Amino acid sequence: MLDDKVRYRLLSLLDENPELTQRELADKMGISLGKTNYCLKALINRGLVKVQNFRKSNKKVAYLYKLTPAGVNDKIQVTRRFLARKVQEHAELSNEIERLKSEMESHGPTCSEKSLDHH
Repeated sequence: MLDDKVRYRLLSLLDENPELTQRELADKMGISLGKTNYCLKALINRGLVKVQNFRKSNKKVAYLYKLTPAGVNDKIQVTRRFLARKVQEHAELSNEIERLKSEMESHGPTCSEKSLDHH
């Protein structure tokens, strides 16, 4: 459940905004509150994130989710893997676009292509 994409996004959000609530994290990540809680607990259990209490207002207690030194190192590693995967996906997509362009050029203009030009 804690793949590189989710871990990268969660570590990045916590690094930038340690005061976010679990609900806010879930909203920003587009995942359920339950999954967010599960992922946070996994990061805490691995020693990548620590939790601190603080007062958000004079009556309400909230939490800060701070990356530990191990969490910062893990974020760097997961960022490298995430970036490498995105670069590979970009290269594959660029190749596919070029292949499709060549295919279109070899067939010449067609009715469907002419209709695309007018949209």
